[in-house]
Amino acid sequence: MKFLTSIDRYILRLTLVPMIGVFVLAASLLLLEKMLRLFDFVAAEGGPVGVVFRMLMNLIPEYASLAIPLGLMLGILLAFRKLATTSELDVLRAVGMGYARLLRIPYILTIALAALNLLIVGYLAPLSRYYYEQLEFELRSGALGASIKVGEFTTLKDRMALRIEESRDDGRQLIGIFARISDSKGQVLSISAREGRFLATADSRDTIILRLVDGTIIQDSPGKRPRVLSFTQHELPIDLPKIEAFRRRGEKEREFILPELLRIGWNDNVSQQVRMQSVASLNYRLVEVVMMILLPLLAVALAIPPKRSTSALGVFISVVMVVAYHKVNQYGEDVAALGRVDPILALWGPFLLFAGLIAWMFYRVAYVPGGQAIGPLEQFFARIARRVKALSRRQRINRAKGAHAA
Repeated sequence: MKFLTSIDRYILRLTLVPMIGVFVLAASLLLLEKMLRLFDFVAAEGGPVGVVFRMLMNLIPEYASLAIPLGLMLGILLAFRKLATTSELDVLRAVGMGYARLLRIPYILTIALAALNLLIVGYLAPLSRYYYEQLEFELRSGALGASIKVGEFTTLKDRMALRIEESRDDGRQLIGIFARISDSKGQVLSISAREGRFLATADSRDTIILRLVDGTIIQDSPGKRPRVLSFTQHELPIDLPKIEAFRRRGEKEREFILPELLRIGWNDNVSQQVRMQSVASLNYRLVEVVMMILLPLLAVALAIPPKRSTSALGVFISVVMVVAYHKVNQYGEDVAALGRVDPILALWGPFLLFAGLIAWMFYRVAYVPGGQAIGPLEQFFARIARRVKALSRRQRINRAKGAHAA
């Protein structure tokens, strides 16, 4: 770190604190919103609670790829806004430090985070997405212990119906059990028990034992009178249904890593639809990473408010611009995957427009004396704020006059 001056270290400290805070906040909000849905889904499927956190762990790379650019941009923006509002930026410019020099540390951070984001969107996110869908499939199929739901009839092997009134101790103790079993000869067993528990068998993974306590068995055979038996303990073997194997990775283009997308894009043996989807996904991931190179320029352009102003309008506009651009890229990927628009035009066209807008905004702030990237917007919202304050002041005066007259 010897090549860093005290100014560089100061800018680094100003940038890192809000950047990390915004990254953690954005990722946490995304995960919390998804966590509520997953808890509802797992509860509806009757699965173990622990699978929720396993699924959330597989969503972290995807959400991190969204939170990293947002955290980077707001970190740089808030750092330069503090320099501008405290007049430190004017002092640094007066001693000969231009924006290119002041952006040294932000661009070092940008290059490092862009490389990290490329690793995430190119390798980690596709793999974690596949494992997430695998967990979801296993949860739906019952491979995670979610096949029997409390208070509902569950059919096993098409010949057995099982219902459990209550579950305690995380499913270890079952209360109020009813089972109905039929065989190919037409014999039907109706079993009710006060409680029971599932036990694993040592010789087979396809069969478990349901140990029942204090119950009754009614045996009904064709042409015979029903037999009623009482028991204090009875072990009922249950054949588990075979679980279908999960699909192989790669049936969706989002699950391919970058080398696989490149190979498919140049492979003439695959269908045209698969090639279009792969090329669209490849360009979408690349343009999302390359866009990060523009974020320091956008952050500086929106960080500096007009003189004698502490307006935070630039913070709001920066978030809107980044989120809107991300949504435009998602739409471009979708239409390119359908073959309606060339992927280069659908994804790199908006990038060039976005880059041109950012370059103009940065030029206005950095090289035009007194220039403002969003000057007209600042003036418009300033007029609205003055009118709202005047209206509020007039209402307070009228209320005071009314109270005095009373």
